[in-house]
Amino acid sequence: MSHAIVSDELWQDFHAVVNMTSRELEDWLRTEDAHEATEPLPDQAGGHGRGHDVLRILGKRRTDLDRHDETVMREVVETVSAQRDEQYTTKPGDTVWRHRLMCLGHDPLKPVG
Repeated sequence: MSHAIVSDELWQDFHAVVNMTSRELEDWLRTEDAHEATEPLPDQAGGHGRGHDVLRILGKRRTDLDRHDETVMREVVETVSAQRDEQYTTKPGDTVWRHRLMCLGHDPLKPVG
């Protein structure tokens, strides 16, 4: 695979919205709640598989990112931003909403970087 040149903006945005550590995300993805959180919106980007992509990206150096990683990073930033903006349909205290975001490495109860 060819390496991608990830912009400073994307790199910073991704690491701002992914506010869980790789250990926290890995532990979360092993829980039953993580599997349940992917059920309500199976047609949307995110979910358990995307969480493993995020985890893999967190373990890479910026220079080792490929085009797939860059695409995942963009999708995660867009999805988390949209989910956080759509609070009119879900409340921040809503467990399914929180768990869905956590599958992407974002815990809405933690401060955004």
